[in-house]
Amino acid sequence: MKKKIFALVLALAMALSLAACGDSNTPAGSGSGSGSGEEPANISGDLVICSSATDLDLEAITEGFTALYPDVNIEIITCSAGEGVARVEAEGDNPTIDVFYSGLNQADGDKYAGIFENYVSSHDSELPEEYQSNNGFYNYDHLSSVVFCVNTDLEAELGIEINSYADLLNPALNGKVIISDPTTSSAAWNNLSNIFAVYGNDSDEAWAQIEGMLQNGLIVVGSSSACFKSVQQGEYVVGLTYEDGASTLLKDGATNIKMVYPSEGSSAFAFAAAIVKNAPHMDAAKAMIEWLQSAEGQSYRANYVGTVRFTNENVVVEQSWLPESDTIHWVTRDIDWLIANKTAMLDKWSELYSQYNG
Repeated sequence: MKKKIFALVLALAMALSLAACGDSNTPAGSGSGSGSGEEPANISGDLVICSSATDLDLEAITEGFTALYPDVNIEIITCSAGEGVARVEAEGDNPTIDVFYSGLNQADGDKYAGIFENYVSSHDSELPEEYQSNNGFYNYDHLSSVVFCVNTDLEAELGIEINSYADLLNPALNGKVIISDPTTSSAAWNNLSNIFAVYGNDSDEAWAQIEGMLQNGLIVVGSSSACFKSVQQGEYVVGLTYEDGASTLLKDGATNIKMVYPSEGSSAFAFAAAIVKNAPHMDAAKAMIEWLQSAEGQSYRANYVGTVRFTNENVVVEQSWLPESDTIHWVTRDIDWLIANKTAMLDKWSELYSQYNG
């Protein structure tokens, strides 16, 4: 009931703001590559979203958006970031997808400029400078911070305590630590990027940590969700993952896991939504981007899921399953370096991985 009341209040507030914008029939961002803020009041039909986000996050988006636009039918296609990009590229000039949500992060740079529409939300200026669009087609709406998901029962059985990257090299964890594939999973690239932030970009220390984990039987899988779900299910002791996934399990009542922010430091990528070039339902796609970036939309989602940090500076969070930001040891990423060196770093990872899994 609380969520429905929140949605109705949000719908009323947004409807009033739309009325103040002027002509309600003007498509969002018409006549410009950037959002104009004039969100269309009357939108109907389909809206197809491709996403690697969690079910709860997608549920929040669907319910929040359709509270404002009840005549829009949202279809969600779930897949990894790599699979989604491959599909959009394969469809070329005849796309079936309108919006690509999550799986797109700051280190992508202009890599996917050919498949996304040049569209930036009118709310972009409400974001801190470091989260404003750096390419003209990514709209950074939420953060994905690196954590370990640790099975506390298995940790206790082994008689160890897991707090740091150094702890992952303990022989007791041989074959008991899991990560997704960084060549296809944005969550895994997020984790490698944190190792670079902690130990130094392309440093001997960073690669020693990565190689040490591979030597200790690091398990690499295709699904990013396996890195928290399989840990909760008792298949692995530790998963290298992200806040949203692990904290969602805690919110759902899991009592045998904990989130650990590596003592050496944690950091985050800002993740984005983008409109597919020549999206078949362009008005609905633009309205979705505007809503995802607005303080109202992000506040609705933040309180609905309680497991994600958002980018708009005006977000109001009343309930959260995440620790306060000032309790975490944060380290800083060099985003420009990651953009310039992502391919080289993934090639280096693949070469090293093949040495231990050839």
